[in-house]
Amino acid sequence: MPDSPATSPPDPPAINGPGHWDPLGVTWGFQGSNVALWAPGAEAVHLVVCDSSGQQSELTLPEKTLGVFHGLVSNLNPGDTYGFRVIGPWEPHHGQRFNPAKLLTDPYARAITGTVTLDPAIFGSTQESDVIRQGEDSAPFVPRSVVIASDFDWGDDRPLEVPWTDTVIYETHVRGLTMKHPEVPEHLRGTFAGVAHPAVIDHLVKLGVTTVELMPVHHFTNEVHLMETGLDNYWGYNTLGYFAPHAAYCAAGSHGEQVVEFKQMVKTLHAAGLEVILDVVYNHTAEEGVNGPTYNFRGIDNAQYYRLQDGRNYVDYTGCGNTLNVSTPHVLQMVMDSLRYWVTDMHVDGFRFDLASALARSFHDVDMLGTFMTTIQQDPVLRRVKLIAEPWDVGPGGYQVGEFPAMWREWNGKYRDCLRDYWRGSSGVNELGWRLSGSADLYGSEGRSPFASVNFITAHDGFPLRDLVTYEHKHNEANLEENRDGTDDNRSRNYGVEGETTDPEINRVRHRQLRNMLTSLLLSTGVPMILGGDEFGRTQQGNNNAYCQDNDISWYDWAWEPWQRDLVDFTRTLLTVRRHHRAFRQRFFFQGVPRQAGEAPDLGWLSPAGQPLTEAEWNDPSTRTIGMYLSGDLHPLTGAIAVEPAEPADDSFLLIMHSGDDHQAFNLPGEPYGDQYRRLFDTHDDQVTQASWTDVAGATIMLAPRSCILLKVTTEDHH
Repeated sequence: MPDSPATSPPDPPAINGPGHWDPLGVTWGFQGSNVALWAPGAEAVHLVVCDSSGQQSELTLPEKTLGVFHGLVSNLNPGDTYGFRVIGPWEPHHGQRFNPAKLLTDPYARAITGTVTLDPAIFGSTQESDVIRQGEDSAPFVPRSVVIASDFDWGDDRPLEVPWTDTVIYETHVRGLTMKHPEVPEHLRGTFAGVAHPAVIDHLVKLGVTTVELMPVHHFTNEVHLMETGLDNYWGYNTLGYFAPHAAYCAAGSHGEQVVEFKQMVKTLHAAGLEVILDVVYNHTAEEGVNGPTYNFRGIDNAQYYRLQDGRNYVDYTGCGNTLNVSTPHVLQMVMDSLRYWVTDMHVDGFRFDLASALARSFHDVDMLGTFMTTIQQDPVLRRVKLIAEPWDVGPGGYQVGEFPAMWREWNGKYRDCLRDYWRGSSGVNELGWRLSGSADLYGSEGRSPFASVNFITAHDGFPLRDLVTYEHKHNEANLEENRDGTDDNRSRNYGVEGETTDPEINRVRHRQLRNMLTSLLLSTGVPMILGGDEFGRTQQGNNNAYCQDNDISWYDWAWEPWQRDLVDFTRTLLTVRRHHRAFRQRFFFQGVPRQAGEAPDLGWLSPAGQPLTEAEWNDPSTRTIGMYLSGDLHPLTGAIAVEPAEPADDSFLLIMHSGDDHQAFNLPGEPYGDQYRRLFDTHDDQVTQASWTDVAGATIMLAPRSCILLKVTTEDHH
């Protein structure tokens, strides 16, 4: 008797027709799955399938159109895993590294399962020999692509489109955020589902941020040197698949479940009013340098996917061994297809582009009118989402702060350096005025606004805020590189002791400096970005390059001491002030002059005497005290002509900052600035629940060493 349907093995995949060259990747359908791989220099492409029963099949894609091998495959179903073997010439010295011994993941795979096992079979070689070319089969040592179905009930989920004026970014890491959270169930920690847990969302919403920026979630793998030392890539800047959510971040499984779990996370965050933007790494891949591993791009068409020099060696503008060649039309297409997929199918709200200058390079020079920038500009999907550049790479001419096109926002590295220098007492105020008021010197032309500047003092790369006031030197020994890695340009200060201390005076200074830097960051004009955990004083124990520390060095510790709870309350207060007063959320650059005679300027800079800063005071490197007056009586357009109806007047404010080591007297200015000044907070106080007081113009107040005070200003007209 024949086997019953319940016990019969499934029919193996088979070629059922030529299929189509577009779309690329594997597209599942009830009539079969269309399989398409762009490999213009190849002679043949074999599809290797492992179905749910474990049975393996190898099929030759029957057609080649416009450089794309394609076929329609029956019995290739969601959950099945697959890879490609690409046949072609082995000529490494001419950029061609085809090798049928390598099982390659699909660049368009929507999910990837499995991990890399360190084995010689995954590596390439510069030797042109048949032995090396054939080599050992890499299939047992590399991940596989997964066929998925794309259905998901999004309900009424829509892009939140938080205006840039209101945006507050929270840069965080899927694992780090949740691995030690006591309210997140253990099986959800370190996952997309963990990020979507009510306890995590409650913290973010109460804090007052609007936008969660996730460090890389594209499927990535470990660098070879980390596998050799037993460490793991924690940050994720080592991409294997640009369409696949990282499988290890999924609690439910890795055979397509990661796609559903990621979508559910986005849907849940959106329902709470939180945007999701992704840190994306299109500048290089996980295949490293010329002797690095072969996972996909190198074996599919090395000379097309990568920037090469002398036909063999990789151009390295990234410091990671290779640079993806987005000036090649099909590589650019892959990047754009990936970006659109994450917006249209995964509902993310935007992107932060790692080492964006490398993407903007045409031939060798950074070209803001090149193919990548132009393609983004004209794309009807991508030009509507949040686009943030890390405006540098490691190549010549790569530092491009202030140079990106008008629709882009930029990580303002000059803001970071200036604020660090000012608060550690190593610089005056000459540059500080530009940074606090939106960096018009960088962005005040070509139609850009103050919100071109993403202001930050700390980010994932470097010290977190607590370490910035605790360590003057990096302590990266745990990275097993003899403390050679990571920057030496920390611009930090330890206030007497290197590392943690029980000295109450030193700790009071350090905690005050945390409040000072958070105050200046969150009340500056521009888009503030908080490094996750800075709101409660997270430490990395002096490690300023924790890219390989998937452990307590990087994970957020949610067991707070009283001072950390106070810091969270203080951060919430700052964000409440910012949210309720548009004086801190200017849409246009300040003019620094009165709108009409007898009025205060929209932006005024005051000395401790209560008078406008003189040119000599601006340029004196010993100047440590500055008052920033922000008028609430502003109009939407700069200049004398107001748009009707004009926006209602807001409160005016005076933020006084003092980075000196001694007490400093400050005379409160009179007309036209104000008649009375009510203190909202003083960072010298340990707690945000501070007694308020009001003083009159002409009074002298005393600033504590290294402190700032925020005052609400009133005039007789407002009484």
